[in-house]
Amino acid sequence: MSYAEKSLEQFTALLASSAPAPGGGGACALCGALAAALGSMVGQLTVGKARYAQNESALHALGERAEKLRIELLEMIDGDEAAFAPLSQAYALPKDTPGREETLERCLLSAAASPMRIAELCCEAVELCEGYAALGSRLVLSDAATGAALASGALRGAVINIKVNTALMRDRSAAAALDARADALEKEYAARSDAVCVAVAAALGFS
Repeated sequence: MSYAEKSLEQFTALLASSAPAPGGGGACALCGALAAALGSMVGQLTVGKARYAQNESALHALGERAEKLRIELLEMIDGDEAAFAPLSQAYALPKDTPGREETLERCLLSAAASPMRIAELCCEAVELCEGYAALGSRLVLSDAATGAALASGALRGAVINIKVNTALMRDRSAAAALDARADALEKEYAARSDAVCVAVAAALGFS
C-alpha cells in the first residue's frame, strides 16, 4: 500500500514513530500536495459564479495543473523513501567494503535528487496559488494564501533535506551546484509565497 492510500492516522503515526521513513521529505511532499489541493478548491468554488465568469477558462487550466501536481506530490512521498533506502543500506556497509565510498556518493546524489524534485513541485504549487489568489472568489482567497504558505514551508523543508545530503558528498562541485539551485528556488518562491499572503490580506482588508 502506498503512503497516499493510508489514512491520515496511519500516516502520521508512521511519521511519529522510530521508523526512518516516512520522514521530512515525505512530509514536505504531503504539504505540497495539500497546497495544490487547496488551490484547486479555490477554483472549484469560484467556477460557475457570474461575478467571476471571465476567469473560468484560466481557472479550468489551473485546475488541470493542480490535479496533476497533487498526484505527483503524493507519489513523491513513496519516491522519497525509495531514494533514501539505498543510502541507509550503503551506510550500513562495513567500512572496508570495496567500492563503499563510490556507492555512498551515488546514493547521496540520488537522495538529494528526490527533495530537489519535491522543491521544484512546491514551487509550482506556489505559482498555482498565485493564480488562484488573483482569479478566485473573495470568499475563498484565504485558502489560496494558506496553500501558498504551505507550499513555501514545504519548499524550505525540502531545501534542508537537499543540503543534508549534499553536505556529505565528496564531489563538492556537484554539491555546490545542487545547493545553488536549491537556494535560488527558496529565495524566489518563498518571496512569492509571502507576496501572495500579503496581497490576500490586503484584499480582505486586514493587512
